[in-house]
Amino acid sequence: MTDMLRVWLLGLPRRYKRLLQVATDIVLVFVALWLAFIVRLGIDEPLDAFTRHAWLFLAAPLVAIPVFIKFGMYRAVMRYFGNDALIAIFKAVSLSSLVLSLIVYWYRDATAVVPRSIVFNYWWLSMILIGGLRLAIRQYFMGDWYVASQQVPFINKSDSLPKVAIYGAGAAGNQLVAALRMGRAMRPVAFIDDDSDIATRVIAGLQVYKPKHIQQMIEQTGAEEVLLAIPSVSRGRRREILEELESFPLHVRSVPGFMDLASGRVKVDDIQEVDIADLLGRDSVPPRQELFERCIRGNVVMVTGAGGSIGSELCRQIMGCGAKTLLLFEHSEFNLYNIQIELEGRILRESLSIKLVPILGSVRNLGRLIDVMRTWKVDTVYHAAAYKHVPMVEHNVAEGVLNNVMGTLYTAQAAVQVGVENFVLISTDKAVRPTNVMGSTKRLSEMVLQALSKESAPVLFGDSEAVHRVNKTRFTMVRFGNVLGSSGSVIPLFREQIRRGGPVTVTHPNITRYFMTIPEAAQLVIQAGSMGQGGDVFVLDMGQPVKIAELAEKMIHLSGLTVRSERNPNGDIAIEFTGLRPGEKLYEELLIGDNVSPTEHPMIMRANEEHLPWDSFRRVLSELFSAVEGDDYVRVRQLLRETVNGYTPEEEIVDWIHQQRRIEPSSSRN
Repeated sequence: MTDMLRVWLLGLPRRYKRLLQVATDIVLVFVALWLAFIVRLGIDEPLDAFTRHAWLFLAAPLVAIPVFIKFGMYRAVMRYFGNDALIAIFKAVSLSSLVLSLIVYWYRDATAVVPRSIVFNYWWLSMILIGGLRLAIRQYFMGDWYVASQQVPFINKSDSLPKVAIYGAGAAGNQLVAALRMGRAMRPVAFIDDDSDIATRVIAGLQVYKPKHIQQMIEQTGAEEVLLAIPSVSRGRRREILEELESFPLHVRSVPGFMDLASGRVKVDDIQEVDIADLLGRDSVPPRQELFERCIRGNVVMVTGAGGSIGSELCRQIMGCGAKTLLLFEHSEFNLYNIQIELEGRILRESLSIKLVPILGSVRNLGRLIDVMRTWKVDTVYHAAAYKHVPMVEHNVAEGVLNNVMGTLYTAQAAVQVGVENFVLISTDKAVRPTNVMGSTKRLSEMVLQALSKESAPVLFGDSEAVHRVNKTRFTMVRFGNVLGSSGSVIPLFREQIRRGGPVTVTHPNITRYFMTIPEAAQLVIQAGSMGQGGDVFVLDMGQPVKIAELAEKMIHLSGLTVRSERNPNGDIAIEFTGLRPGEKLYEELLIGDNVSPTEHPMIMRANEEHLPWDSFRRVLSELFSAVEGDDYVRVRQLLRETVNGYTPEEEIVDWIHQQRRIEPSSSRN
């Protein structure tokens, strides 16, 4: 019944709501004045007072309502009634009482003398009735009246809403409680906080528990979930909290950080799954501004693969660094459209003075690359375009070689021909002693830049006229491991498998990977690109490698579920080991050798690695592309093994198209 009334009231047109408020205030003013006489004269006199002071009962609402309108009391939304509205009520009621006292003073009637204390009584009674009713209505619309019922004995407190505890009783936690009560999708039942000053106290009607009393909290409140409302704590501290919560049967989720809230991308009641970066406990190092802007501020910057996970984040970072023009070079129309719409929205919101140019094109089209770079006079190129999914490239060898190697070669040669100042390649830890085609093609991409960087006037690949081009481009490569949330990442897969009830599939019990967040990787890429002298291979500090099976277990536990195993056959989600995929390694490495030196940035190291001279490497590239064109994958494998240091494929290279071509003739003969 109460819910139906609330829905009906909320559904009224705005003018009807205002009329209802005005009519209610008229009644409250009458009641306040009536009670003022009762307080002053006693219970027996008010009827006589009304007959003798009828003019006063008429004057009170005529004075009060215009004053209330002037102070905006009928513009406030009851659901979001706050301190400013209370102050406005105080001012309005005080002013209307003062005007009424002046009227009483001016209107002198010897037969109907108004006691002076009546006006004072009228003032505080009006404050209680008018302000109190608005507060009560706000609590009613927000659902906070449930809080009171929770504290009253013998009232049935059960409902179908999931019960949640809020970790963090600070400002974010209290905002979250208010949002949840208004949304009525969850019922907050407790706070958890390690601050000893507020532990065991009651905030917003909820008991505050210490972390060591979580089991007691679960038993007393029946909490099923924990929402982390601690947006300002470090990742290291968040990891400690998650490790504490992992042993309890609670689904752990979180509210966004302050930067997301401030930017308007999310609201405080936008609940999300726990950020996997919190499980890693890795705090990013703030970027050094002079490095961050060295190759960007006032420049024309081009990002290839601008719609991909790394490319799009590079674009976001570049937007705030004062670039004059940003070229989004992307072969996927859908990805290009998405990043263009996002960045254009940011330009409007933040009034940025940057020109955004979306360009459809392929890095395998040398003419297109030269036209774009020359037309826009590009100063800096971030080359993020690549095929990077290991099993996919393993069976699409031709495309992997052409996109990753030829694409990098053409983009680099276009930069040399046009005179681009800075060229930064986004590489991968899979280029180190690779066991797969993807890793070997990325190492060849590095070797292209290493060879070109040593030539002041190279003869470019495919130049039949053998013209020596002046090379003014400073080539830099940045190598790092997996980024959280990138396309093909295992994290979204695990989440979807847990949501479906399992099993969670892991390739091998001992497989490990390095992880880094996409924003941190993009920031370090930009800073590393600013430090290169030419031909440098920079390696990012990825922290400690993470065991994927343990990561899967943590994600299951933080979903409030248990792992089904031989020791726990009644668990909720099983972890199945499917075996290493084609070309997949158990352990990834970041360095080919041990020859590494520090840089001015604590998270970036410089690797010194061997490479081929440009003239020799051009011949290798020519043979490689000819072998791919002729579907000679035995020769492709041989060239990769001879050229890429440490390349040890675990099985025969199989290109699905080439394999099908070999099958079809034999089957047709049958």
